[in-house]
Amino acid sequence: MEITASMVKELRERTGAGIMDCKRALKENNADLEKAVEYLREKGLASAAKKAGRVAADGLVGAFVNADRTNGVLVEVNCETDFVAKTEDFHSFVQELAEHIAQQAPKSVSSEDEGAQAPYLLDQPFKDQQTVGEYVTGLVAKTGEKVTIRRFAHYQTDENGFVQEYIHMNGKIGVLIELAVSDANLKAKEDLATLAKDLAMQVAAAKPEYIRREDVPESFIESEKKIYIAQAMNEGKPEHIAEKITLGRLNKMYKEICLEEQLFVKDPEQTVAALVDETGKKLGGEIKIVRFARYEKGEGIDKKADDFAAEVMSQIKD
Repeated sequence: MEITASMVKELRERTGAGIMDCKRALKENNADLEKAVEYLREKGLASAAKKAGRVAADGLVGAFVNADRTNGVLVEVNCETDFVAKTEDFHSFVQELAEHIAQQAPKSVSSEDEGAQAPYLLDQPFKDQQTVGEYVTGLVAKTGEKVTIRRFAHYQTDENGFVQEYIHMNGKIGVLIELAVSDANLKAKEDLATLAKDLAMQVAAAKPEYIRREDVPESFIESEKKIYIAQAMNEGKPEHIAEKITLGRLNKMYKEICLEEQLFVKDPEQTVAALVDETGKKLGGEIKIVRFARYEKGEGIDKKADDFAAEVMSQIKD
């Protein structure tokens, strides 16, 4: 398979490695991007960063949570430019859509989604009895841009559940988090609301992938072990030392990707798990983090990077 400039560019963005190292990695792995990433990490030529999605599309992330904090939604709607994303019509649609999802509980955006389940959001009646899909079509005609409902998270819980939303930077990042309390009376306590908001902000800022280390897939752990051992061996460490180094690096990884093991952003002297436990004891009950969702506008969507300056210059010359 031919190794293209775009492949080298993507590998550089993913790993931070040099151009020649990226070309060599792709050549050694038959242009397989994922294997090339592992190859560079094993050789110590790449950072062990997660696969950070590229923010390359516009739109908004919106949220809705009902008054008793038992029903919440996080939704991302994309468009082509921030000009449209900033309009009142687009903002209103995103907010109304979040409330609609909370009330009508669709399972998937459409039948074309991977693992899709009915009822589908796009087929549901929306304002004035038109469907959500028809309303989106109307927005496309009105704005002149492609508008897409990309994804949503819907959390419904019982009276012992507490759902909290957080929207950052006017819809660039959104978080939805669900807590469970041992006594529903705790929900009236101000400290619980403060904790929920702090945890949602923690997720927005620190980008955890799991709640606790028990949630991390074994296949992922084994893959990381293999890479860490290869890194240590390539550094000239004997096997028994390489295994100890690997254990240390795994523990460091858990502290980065597991919410409960992260240091609390407002007080780096304690972990998130300690904060949750401390708040529960203060309120006279137990608090547990059940689940969370974090959406970043346009994350992972490829979009053509236009050279705006060059475009303006060409128009001036014309």
